[in-house]
Amino acid sequence: MSSLAVLIAVAQTIAAAPPFGVGERFEYNAKFGILSVGSAAIEVASIDTVRGQSAYHFRFGLDGSVPFFTIKSSLESWTSQASFHSLRFRRESQENKRHYLRFWEILSDSGYYRQVEPEPLAASPTPADPLDDASFLYFVRTTPLELGKTYKFDRYFRSDRNPIIIKVLKREVMELPDGTKVSCLVLNPVIGESGLFAERAEARLWISEDPQRIPMQIRSRYSFGTITLKLARIVRSGSS
Repeated sequence: MSSLAVLIAVAQTIAAAPPFGVGERFEYNAKFGILSVGSAAIEVASIDTVRGQSAYHFRFGLDGSVPFFTIKSSLESWTSQASFHSLRFRRESQENKRHYLRFWEILSDSGYYRQVEPEPLAASPTPADPLDDASFLYFVRTTPLELGKTYKFDRYFRSDRNPIIIKVLKREVMELPDGTKVSCLVLNPVIGESGLFAERAEARLWISEDPQRIPMQIRSRYSFGTITLKLARIVRSGSS
């Protein structure tokens, strides 16, 4: 399947009935080897309005601690409901005493993005259909994938860091929090030069092959070692 055909299928899936909605939340136990070292969560926090467009507010958070190292990290994306293009992206992390913050406005209709925090920077080119690190987690849930294939998309909002790469490595059976077993595709995603899915992170992402396309497990390498996020709890969209 060509990249264009995949993008058409993604657009049709999202327009028809995306496998996520406001209130959906996946909670994870963070493991460092056999040790429990923290927690993480991925959620559809709300529907917001950005520059007149209705937008999903996606949020990913990680809070962990291993000997001599602590990390608290968050990714937030505001992504158009209509086009599934990133409109705004925020990345913040605290690693030991080092604090890192970047906040970007993404204006694909004008062909550029610009950093607004911690200090404004000059505009840079962005593709017509940009994604960021957080919206990618939802894009991949709507993307048709075939075992053994490698997919490339020139959709990362920072054009000089394209392409986004998804390698479909193998199939494994995983267990949901309720004990149900599901077949999953094991992906090697590469997006950007830093963060959860950077090339040097050697990331793995397990996605269930059922209609919900649940991110069952995420593994990523940091400077201190490898963290594995294991799904511990699911809150469905619309749950009270």
